[in-house]
Amino acid sequence: MSLYGYVAADAGTNCICDLRSDTLTQPSAGMREAMMSAPLGDDVYGEDPTVARLEQELAARLGKDAAVFFPTGTQSNLAAVMAHCGRGDEMIVGDRYHLYCDEAAGVSVLAGVSMNPVPVAEDGGLDADHIAAAIKVDDPHYARSRLLSLENSVGGRVVPLNRIEAGAKVARDAGLAVHLDGARLFNAITALGCDAATFAAPFDTISVCLSKGLGTPAGSVLVGPANLMGQIRRNRKILGGAMRQSGVLAAAGLYALEHHVPQLAEDHARAARLADALRKTGIGTVSTQTNMVFLTPPAEDHARLTSHMAQAGIKIGGQSPAIRMVLHRDVDDSALDAAIRAFQSFQPT
Repeated sequence: MSLYGYVAADAGTNCICDLRSDTLTQPSAGMREAMMSAPLGDDVYGEDPTVARLEQELAARLGKDAAVFFPTGTQSNLAAVMAHCGRGDEMIVGDRYHLYCDEAAGVSVLAGVSMNPVPVAEDGGLDADHIAAAIKVDDPHYARSRLLSLENSVGGRVVPLNRIEAGAKVARDAGLAVHLDGARLFNAITALGCDAATFAAPFDTISVCLSKGLGTPAGSVLVGPANLMGQIRRNRKILGGAMRQSGVLAAAGLYALEHHVPQLAEDHARAARLADALRKTGIGTVSTQTNMVFLTPPAEDHARLTSHMAQAGIKIGGQSPAIRMVLHRDVDDSALDAAIRAFQSFQPT
């Protein structure tokens, strides 16, 4: 078993349905063709036309000035924090957010920025009062509060816009910048039914991942104001993220924005169908929002359920106590039907 509770894949197992993560999505045939035919240049020189198109498209969609293409979301988040904060500064972040828990404390290790975690509420948001209490007064004894970093969606939950706006206002009133880890931004927008620019309005910078559920092999885009772009590009270079003919990857992102984003609602609908079927089995408690389903079986059934599903050709996460299952474009109705049948055939203790 690896980190996140993922169970290593067994090459000898005939996998019918893989529900471990939406990072498993493969490029579609149309995306592969777009990648093969993309016009390319050297992006370090700023001469890759496909990268430029992707950056312009996402900046326009989110109502921001400009954007920079990164190989990963972890690097994109780190570059944003470095642009907002200096060494010895502090960022306020949710205590269950990916940037705090799952990015190896890179902002502290590499950028010298301390993280001040505040409690994440049940809906995935941060209470404005907690944010206000975390902001330090200007005193040489304390780190300088410079940035509020939020996340949406959070573990499959979508934080309401009014919650986001209230927290962002507290930060801005205190002179802090506001960043969003929007790894699954398009899932959040799909669930909220709002446009991307409205969703992005409270933030200075936004990191958008293209490899979660959208089928691209790699890539994230950091969107924000024009006056930060020079520093962000410098940060990308410092972190080793400047690439050459990266239009091959950017072409996948452009294709996903046009063809795959509109299909995310299908993943959400399948997640709701799986959740409903699981509730009827009585295996455990079930919750769902967006494309994720969380199943919490009794502790004594956990390992037995995972083994039962694997024998049926269904891969599920090994997290405990709640098992995360993620619907994505490579899980169609027939694969989901097979997963539901396997769950229905499990006999709880």
